[in-house]
Amino acid sequence: MGNITIITEFLLMDISSSQALQVLQGLLFLMIYLGTLAGNLLTIIVIVTDPRLHFPMYFFIGNLSFIDLCSISVSVPKSTVNSLTGRKSISLKECAAQIFLYIFFASTELAFLVLMSYDRFIAICHPLYYGLTVTPHVCAQAAGGSWVSGLLFSAIHTVTMFRLPFTKSNVIHQYFCEVPQILRISSSDVQLSESILLAISPGIVLVCFAFMFMSYIKIFSSVLQMRSAEARNKAVSTCTPQLAIILLFVISRLIAALGPIANKASLKNFLTAMFYNMLPPLINPLIYSLRNREIKSAIGRMYKRCFEFPSKVLFD
Repeated sequence: MGNITIITEFLLMDISSSQALQVLQGLLFLMIYLGTLAGNLLTIIVIVTDPRLHFPMYFFIGNLSFIDLCSISVSVPKSTVNSLTGRKSISLKECAAQIFLYIFFASTELAFLVLMSYDRFIAICHPLYYGLTVTPHVCAQAAGGSWVSGLLFSAIHTVTMFRLPFTKSNVIHQYFCEVPQILRISSSDVQLSESILLAISPGIVLVCFAFMFMSYIKIFSSVLQMRSAEARNKAVSTCTPQLAIILLFVISRLIAALGPIANKASLKNFLTAMFYNMLPPLINPLIYSLRNREIKSAIGRMYKRCFEFPSKVLFD
């Protein structure tokens, strides 16, 4: 036991040892992060400030944008600084925090996607009961339950993975701390315990996905029966972005969960990690802005309030 070294710091391996390529990687991460920050902040501000968007669907969209903003902030700023400064180290506490927050926001986002599918199911398939079923009090309780469930789920996984010291290796073949890489260098007891949890987790995800899938099947079957073309277009315009977000979320998480564990840093693993870690938070606000007419109209009204009214007062 005296010869065992307890690891307190990890090394994040880049795809290249070239300082110039690392700087380019850092600049790319910075551009993606700033774009994600701007898109999600704009969505949140528009929903909060426009009274016409104070409805359950936009309440859930606002929460989703906040989750995406927090999710990408878990790893990208640290990775950007490391790339621009040439550093590769991350402390054990920082790594544990990345794992905890990443699982927390991913599981909370899944819960909100389930809520959003149920919200659209009630609104389109049972519109007469929507005002009685989806009340502000119910929305607040559902949102609180989603955040608490994500917190508990993340805490269980994080405590399991970090309950024993690391002694095998301190090299992580990725630009951030991800679950497969942590398991690769964990003790056999931790690998066994976490493997059991990871075997249960896909079952939970499968149940959630089945619920969302059935909800949207019923939604689109109801939409096809609508006589009004305007009503059909409105229903499709509100459901299509949510369905796109669900597919992007599920595909990216499946790639993260089912992909092989990398034993060395490579361009393929780097791009795969970028896909499931950065693409959903970046794409989500773009989908809502381009497909949702109410949000686009609200952005137009906010633009007029911020720019046209002050200029008119100035010239008058």
